[in-house]
Amino acid sequence: MKFFTTFLTVLLLPAVGFADGDAVLNMANTAWILTATALVLFMTLPGLALFYGGLVRTKNILSVMMQCFAISCLVSVLWYSFVYSLAFGDGGALNGLIGGLEKSFMMGVGTDSLSGDIPETLFAMFQMTFAIITPALVVGGFAERMKFSAVLLFTIFWLVIVYAPLCHWVWGGGWLAQMGFRDFAGGAVVHINAGMAALVAVFVMGNRKGFPKTPMMPHNMTMVFTGASMLWVGWYGFNAGSALSANGSAGMAMLVTHLGAASGSLAWMAMEWLRHGKPSLLGIVTGMVAGLGTITPASGYVGPFGGIAIGLIAGIICYLATQQLKQRLKIDDSLDVSPVHGVGGVIGTLLTAVFAAPLFGGLGYDEGSEMLSQFGIQLIGVTATIVWSGILSYIIFKIVDALVGLRVTSDEETEGLDLVLHDERGYNL
Repeated sequence: MKFFTTFLTVLLLPAVGFADGDAVLNMANTAWILTATALVLFMTLPGLALFYGGLVRTKNILSVMMQCFAISCLVSVLWYSFVYSLAFGDGGALNGLIGGLEKSFMMGVGTDSLSGDIPETLFAMFQMTFAIITPALVVGGFAERMKFSAVLLFTIFWLVIVYAPLCHWVWGGGWLAQMGFRDFAGGAVVHINAGMAALVAVFVMGNRKGFPKTPMMPHNMTMVFTGASMLWVGWYGFNAGSALSANGSAGMAMLVTHLGAASGSLAWMAMEWLRHGKPSLLGIVTGMVAGLGTITPASGYVGPFGGIAIGLIAGIICYLATQQLKQRLKIDDSLDVSPVHGVGGVIGTLLTAVFAAPLFGGLGYDEGSEMLSQFGIQLIGVTATIVWSGILSYIIFKIVDALVGLRVTSDEETEGLDLVLHDERGYNL
């Protein structure tokens, strides 16, 4: 009898937990989101830091890693202090635009507090990892030329003024969510947002010294490959974790995420092979990132066919976008944030309306909606994100420039940010 009772307890364990009103803690979901949270942080540290670090020149590797690490620390403290509350709190009469401050310093959020059927502390931590990687992605736009003090100041202003309201609009019950806008894991909130900020940074700061005449090749492709592979694995937490449950939605999101990455890689490789006669490791891993960024907003709404189709489209269009920006327009987005994340985010967010159709194996639309109406809603969300991030990022860069200056001097840029700003070398050979 004792064995039978113990056996039943183990079987029922996922549904046993702390009660908060009518909600009950689900231990299986909690375990999965704990894992997903670690995976998303793993994307920034060490994944993005290694990926970006390998892409820059030897004299700037530590500056990029320092920026990624410091942003992770700074955003964490700000998120705890009040930004989580702005993003997910109740804004009252202004709730369509911004949350309130009632959850500042995690007031009222204890060990028994639930968000759905997982601990609210865990939900806040999971969302914190998204808030960390978004400004860290922007680093790729101004790499190798921005002052460290300016990076920190920009991150503070941008997180509060740009990221928090947009996050609330989409995931916190704001006006885009009320309209029915679909962004499962961050096509608009993360990728379009970061891509626009990176593009604005280039226009405000200008190109790197010597661009485009001086070759600025990645200094360590082994490091690039390592970081890219970590990003691929971490992205499972990014997309599948956004289901906030260990269920079929998470499983499908993981599957289409993987297929998006694989097909994006192959499409980029094919484009490069046709254009230059040889495929490159840099090309195939960049195609992976393009596929992942593009499938992100759609990952909870499309089926396997949609995952492959979106990945293929991403690999082709994002490849062409990098060629247009750098070769024809001579815009020095150092690590291709805007043509990969920005353009990919736009494509994926719009195509969510297309490949969510049951015809393509998608999960369908909300009651009373259909492809064209959903596409219109997606277009409104994309436009709002571009305008919001573009205009406010420009203002913030200008304010930071007036306060501390954005760019190192020409001589300091030549010497390299590692020695000039951090008194260290990445390599002592």
